Amino acid sequence: MSFCPRRSALYVPATNVRALEKAKLLNVDCLIIDLEDAVSPNEKQAARENLRALLREAPYENKECIIRVNSLQSEWGEEDLLSLHDAGHDGFLIPKVKSGDDLRQANAVLRQRTSNKPKLWAMLETPMAILNVQNIMAVIEDDIPLTACVMGANDLAKETGVSLEYNRLAMQPWLMQCVAAARAYNISILDGVFNRLKDEDGFKRECEQGAVFGMDGKTLIHPNQINACHKAFTPSIEEIEQARMIVAAFNLPENQNKGVIALDGNMVERLHADMAQALLEKMDVIEKRKG
Repeated sequence: MSFCPRRSALYVPATNVRALEKAKLLNVDCLIIDLEDAVSPNEKQAARENLRALLREAPYENKECIIRVNSLQSEWGEEDLLSLHDAGHDGFLIPKVKSGDDLRQANAVLRQRTSNKPKLWAMLETPMAILNVQNIMAVIEDDIPLTACVMGANDLAKETGVSLEYNRLAMQPWLMQCVAAARAYNISILDGVFNRLKDEDGFKRECEQGAVFGMDGKTLIHPNQINACHKAFTPSIEEIEQARMIVAAFNLPENQNKGVIALDGNMVERLHADMAQALLEKMDVIEKRKG
């Protein structure tokens, strides 16, 4: 699977035309246009129709555009997929996923209208999603185009009574369980949103925590969060320089057949060279995205 930068994914309500227009100029990796939580029931149909017109008229360039549809158990979910399958976006975020069957259902609905396979993202925001996370990721073995999952920590907290305070200490085992499952199936994973807009230091810390946990990026609720998010999920200058040194050292003729070498007083294995090469390749893609 080729690398796709997903350091930042900004939620934008489908009803906020001004925000959707401004989003075209934002230096964000992904947009998640929301038809679910951000749209009231009496606006669902109009929001869907307006979004289709907007995307077909002027698709978003140089950023991944994902539509969060309504739950497939709601009266709007299937029609969201059927109406927007060819609207000029990159894929759909399926909410309230509880098992792989929810993604199979979404894929089956889309196949009614198209033989193409729009990307599917999965919201992990229910207790059943945590219990079934490996089952959810494993749908790729059935040729279901799941490419990313998004943690829904707020909904998890609501459904379980688990607190998000104290550095999300109580929720960390669930977050790490989802990271492990995503990595096992080579699927991107994005951290949940940070609720306190004015707490810049808290947001920075949570971004850094998500990066340490192994997340690929974070979902955002305001454009002002983009730069701090990118800083946390982009390799530092020191990390890039170290990666270049490792790759260069293993490329020396005398080291090309070695599994382990000494570098600056440290033992470095071939697996570190592979990791360093992957980091450099990711950085090249990020730089091309000008972000």
